[in-house]
Amino acid sequence: MPIKIPDQLPARQVLEKEGVSIMDEQTALRQDIRPLQIGLLNLMPNKVRTETQIARLIGASPLQVELTLVRIGTHKAKNTSEDHLIAFYQTWEEVKDRKFDGFIITGAPVELLPFEDVTYWDELKQIMDWTTTNVHSPFFICWGAMAAAWHFHRVPKHTLEHKAFGVYRHNNNAPASPYLAGFSDDFAIPVSRWTEVRASDIPEDSGLELLMESEETGPSLLAEEAGNRLYMFNHIEYDSTSLKEEYDRDVAAGVTIAVPHEYYPDDDPQRRPLNRWRSHAHLLFGNWINRVYQTTEYDLENIGKGR
Repeated sequence: MPIKIPDQLPARQVLEKEGVSIMDEQTALRQDIRPLQIGLLNLMPNKVRTETQIARLIGASPLQVELTLVRIGTHKAKNTSEDHLIAFYQTWEEVKDRKFDGFIITGAPVELLPFEDVTYWDELKQIMDWTTTNVHSPFFICWGAMAAAWHFHRVPKHTLEHKAFGVYRHNNNAPASPYLAGFSDDFAIPVSRWTEVRASDIPEDSGLELLMESEETGPSLLAEEAGNRLYMFNHIEYDSTSLKEEYDRDVAAGVTIAVPHEYYPDDDPQRRPLNRWRSHAHLLFGNWINRVYQTTEYDLENIGKGR
């Protein structure tokens, strides 16, 4: 089944060129099934690129998925036009009475700030609490995952001396996990952050299971059975050129930045980077969507009851 997104969303043309099936409103209405309701709280500066990355991955599912784009109401975006936000996004206040099968909260370029100093921290705390009662399975990414791990379990983030930047090998710690079905024993994932969480800080009674980790960059994916939460601390959703764009931007700005780890062939920025994580990105999101489909309530209004 295809993904249902607005007809004029810029991501639509990109995904259609890539062969991702897109569904229009009339076709969706003709199908006598309930599509999975997935929300995306997009905190990234380049919202259009992030919309495309996430829609690409959830749109590869054989299930019908309806994607709702959500933004923080108390924060004014600097890198996305107001027209785009008005046309395609709803504020959390506008969707907070809805129920969602899945809800993704992305990273944000605020990782060096204490959580409490982020201008929209109070609203984000409300949203994270709201996912407990209104979302069957929340999926937190990068800084969003660190924020959720801190909010729910007081797992701290630590500032790194040097940015973890590049493509790093990761270990599969839980081959029997439904989220890692089909995963290799080890695999590559893009990393781009100035902070980290540490396995030693995860409370033993938290119910958090460490599914993926890297010897070089630490924990990557945590799962929590209570609330069906996933915490991904890296950018498995990145495009082939995302790290290149970050590197080129910093070089152009005169920022001291190392060549991304094991990203360019022979560490040569003049060569085309190879995407070595695409298949596992699709696997992870596909496994998550499948798990949501198997465990969510048929009646959306029953989601979150009893939690």
